[in-house]
Amino acid sequence: MIPANSSQPERSAGLPPLVEALRGLILQARQKVLVAANSAQVRTYWEIGRHIVEFEQGGAARADYGKGLLTALARSLTTEFGKGFDATNLRHMRDFYRSFPICDALRRELSWTHYRLLLRVDAPQAREWYMQEAAAQNWSSRVLERQIVSLAYERLLSSQSPSALPAVATPQSPVVPTARDFIRDPVMLEFLGLPDTGRLLESALENALMDKLQQFLLELGKGFAFVARQQRISTETQDFYLDLVFYNYLLKCFVLIDLKTGHLTHQDIGQMDMYVRLYDDQRRGEGDNPTVGLLLCGSKDQSVVRYSVLHESEQLFASKYRLVLPSEEELRQELDRERAAIEERRTREDPPSSSPDHS
Repeated sequence: MIPANSSQPERSAGLPPLVEALRGLILQARQKVLVAANSAQVRTYWEIGRHIVEFEQGGAARADYGKGLLTALARSLTTEFGKGFDATNLRHMRDFYRSFPICDALRRELSWTHYRLLLRVDAPQAREWYMQEAAAQNWSSRVLERQIVSLAYERLLSSQSPSALPAVATPQSPVVPTARDFIRDPVMLEFLGLPDTGRLLESALENALMDKLQQFLLELGKGFAFVARQQRISTETQDFYLDLVFYNYLLKCFVLIDLKTGHLTHQDIGQMDMYVRLYDDQRRGEGDNPTVGLLLCGSKDQSVVRYSVLHESEQLFASKYRLVLPSEEELRQELDRERAAIEERRTREDPPSSSPDHS
């Protein structure tokens, strides 16, 4: 007698081709959605820039707004649509339209980050060349930036030979954005009205450590006042988010905190120094002292705490700031203590699963 389930292996054997076909359909559909969202973002920002420019050219009555136009627009738009439409970004959109006045000439393969980089190129012919090459060669935004900084177009003109271009100018594999890349892009998320979605990627450990660190500094009684969490600062081409920002009213300075859950790297140190300089340039008031950064790495093996001050502020930090700010060792011990407590709570809440009951 043939067992009733004897045909099960035969049916399973035919599934892999079907699974692969379905995977292909799903991945293709996802990619279409990502490309469509990217294209819609670029087109919308171009249209916003066009409306602003046409309004500014609309006659004497509209000229009354003057330099306050972008500020007034930003005040209205950010209330409803978020920080992605602040005065700085609106200025980028206006410049975008001015630099690329023909919408149909835009390359849909390129992202808004690509175009923000292209806005840094003053010469129209060079800008056009970089745009066409970036699309044709599948350059990522990082490759495009490297080509612009290395003056690839200028070197090509001087030599009149394609061999003058760096090797990276050869066609690259197509840059295919993933869903994870998508939700880590704060500009795209704000465009879609989902500014908090990216934070879902933060680990529970990192969130818990930031909660405890915020509480620790406020309870320290040394002049710390909470300012913001995940506060954005921007360069011309990129947005960054600071984990925690405090103001110390005894020292009259901002304190920026960046928390890492891995090992400390030279890149982390350089990035914090950049945050401090950017914050001084963009947020520091006339009566404020220089900003100080605080980099904390809660590595499982060993925690590291490091203050970051600009070179010209080192003497002030040594003579005045250290008298008020907690020491690196004090912060490191607090970080280790809280990490151990969090791990212990996790263990209690998620005990190892017991073996099945076969009774």
